[in-house]
Amino acid sequence: MAKEIERKFLVRKELWQPRGEGTEIAQGYLVADAMRAVRVRLAGQSAYLTVKGPTRGVERLEFEYAIPPDDARAMLALCERPWIEKRRYRERYGAHLWEIDCFSGENEGLIVAEIELAAADETFEAPPWLGEEVSDDSRYLNASLMRMPFSRWQKKL
Repeated sequence: MAKEIERKFLVRKELWQPRGEGTEIAQGYLVADAMRAVRVRLAGQSAYLTVKGPTRGVERLEFEYAIPPDDARAMLALCERPWIEKRRYRERYGAHLWEIDCFSGENEGLIVAEIELAAADETFEAPPWLGEEVSDDSRYLNASLMRMPFSRWQKKL
């Protein structure tokens, strides 16, 4: 079984600048509820079908499979709207790789950093641009951002 252990943080925009061009991502959900998510993602020239189980703390089951990009485009047409649109940057800080997502479309203005860990209690060095942890806030799950985009939130960051 594949287990994802991931923590999410807001990014302090005044302290972070993108390095490189990043990867453009479009993703949609065929299914998204409290027990499971089935996601289709186009990431640059690659495409993936991902199945995720329910989140328990910072852990969840995750199964990801590469698929042909043409299949992904056809599946995206079946997905709920709005799709998640973002540009992903990867940066190494200390011993870990961070993925920083700059959302666009209906989630414009939101920047979230994620770190995948080997254990829920694993320690890591925090970059200076790291803001508030939102791992326990379900609003920041991509499936939640599809249902209630950041642009519709009452209180903005």
